[in-house]
Amino acid sequence: MAPDSPAFPQAQLHIVTGKGGTGKSTVAASLALALAARGKTVLLCEVEGRQGIAQLFDVAPLPYAERLVAKATEHGHGDVYALAIDAEAALLEYLDMYYRLGRAGKALDRFGVIDFATTIAPGVRDVLLTGKVYEAANRNSRNKNARRYDAIVLDAPPTGRISQFLHVNSELAGLAKVGPIKSQADTVMTLLQSPRTAVHLVTVLEEMPVQETADGIAELRRSDLPVGAVIVNLVRPQDLDEEARAELLAGTVDEAALAKALDGAGIDGNGAVVAALVQEGRDHAERRHLEDVQRALVDEIGVPTYELPRLAGGTDMAGLYELAEELTEQGLV
Repeated sequence: MAPDSPAFPQAQLHIVTGKGGTGKSTVAASLALALAARGKTVLLCEVEGRQGIAQLFDVAPLPYAERLVAKATEHGHGDVYALAIDAEAALLEYLDMYYRLGRAGKALDRFGVIDFATTIAPGVRDVLLTGKVYEAANRNSRNKNARRYDAIVLDAPPTGRISQFLHVNSELAGLAKVGPIKSQADTVMTLLQSPRTAVHLVTVLEEMPVQETADGIAELRRSDLPVGAVIVNLVRPQDLDEEARAELLAGTVDEAALAKALDGAGIDGNGAVVAALVQEGRDHAERRHLEDVQRALVDEIGVPTYELPRLAGGTDMAGLYELAEELTEQGLV
């Protein structure tokens, strides 16, 4: 039974990062569905231009507009909207909101000024990306016709860049002492460094991703950014108990007894079959031993940890709902 209260009750903005290949986009999508199943209206954002959300939800590539991608009617009462944040479009929106440029801003875009500004100015691109997330998190009655969200999930850049990506507003604020850029940088950092934000790190039970996760958490803490949970993804099923694994690793498996058991099950327990099964079992036991070592290192990090299974059938919508249910049952949301 799922816990009544989530692990991060104050968090409205859930930022998901992880080393490439750990499945952070899948985890971000599953987290959004889990929040929707709690009855929340959720915005799922991406900032890397990969259209990963569209692929996961099997929808057309997302424009720079919020689109409904999943209704949690069968699994709850909330909805998931998605947004692919584009820096150039965000800058046009920014110019229109704060300087009322309107058509003049679009004219600048045609002349390439927008692309020049987001490419050459230090940190501007990341400030615009995080600034759009901030705008979505702080809508109120003054934002006419704008949908208000109970929760926002950001599929963020990889762990190696996450602290710089989130802290770039402070760096830019140091360059701009006054004016709207300084004001926006300060207000965005206020959200990112508050209990309203939780930065979750996705890893798998391998040496490099686990080490990068530990390093990422240390860097986030140095930057006063709120660390959320570690989510261990793609966990293999535990097909063998501890005693069986120990025998396989020690090479003490009773192969005669195994052959007899196979024969009893109607399977030809000849020497080649037994040898192949023992080798496969030994490989599994060795893999499990290495994973157990990495799991112990994850535990030493000292933050809440959750585990998601490797899905045999791959990640489709049914798989996303299955992972969302796991996150709910374990109490992350």
